[in-house]
Amino acid sequence: MEARKAKSRVFKTKWFAKEAGKAKIKDAELCNAMKQVMLGQCDDLGGVVLKKRLNKNMYRSIIVAKGGRYWVYAYLFAKKDRENIEDDELEEFRKLADLYAKKTDEDINKELAIKELEEICHEKKVQK
Repeated sequence: MEARKAKSRVFKTKWFAKEAGKAKIKDAELCNAMKQVMLGQCDDLGGVVLKKRLNKNMYRSIIVAKGGRYWVYAYLFAKKDRENIEDDELEEFRKLADLYAKKTDEDINKELAIKELEEICHEKKVQK
């Protein structure tokens, strides 16, 4: 299990990065939250779609995962604006999770190159 943990990569989508910036949620908070997610401290919405509370419980993030290898912050919303995502949105996030399940490291690297994804939570760079 330790080897698997070492290979885990955490990303945020371009859209999520923009919204997190507006909400003043830093990468360090996202990384701390992801450690909790990896320990199961989150809401499992099924189909490798997870919900995690952020920013002192003021925001909710939707994370899609690929077998513990890729973790992607995909969506962010304020608790004051909405209680939860709708069923049709959940289905779309499940489809997105399926899409990530099929991606190779090469696919991920291409998305990083065009800045559709940003990698966070690695030793080289964790913004405070």
